[in-house]
Amino acid sequence: MNLGDAKVLSTVKVVNINAQGELRRRFFDLGIIDGTQIEVLFRSPFGDPTAYMIRGAVIAIRKEDGAKIEVASGN
Repeated sequence: MNLGDAKVLSTVKVVNINAQGELRRRFFDLGIIDGTQIEVLFRSPFGDPTAYMIRGAVIAIRKEDGAKIEVASGN
């Protein structure tokens, strides 16, 4: 499953990043690397973007970008 498909109020774990170049670097700068625990906080009223708790910071990520982050259930 990818990050954009994760349910609100669930916790997931990053297993792979399928992005290249600048976007991959941005994910790494935000602390999104293999093994990172991410909590899905809430979605905007129109469903995009979604807010995530990543390493103690709330980060909004668009569904298009979240589709490039492969995750598994973090529980």
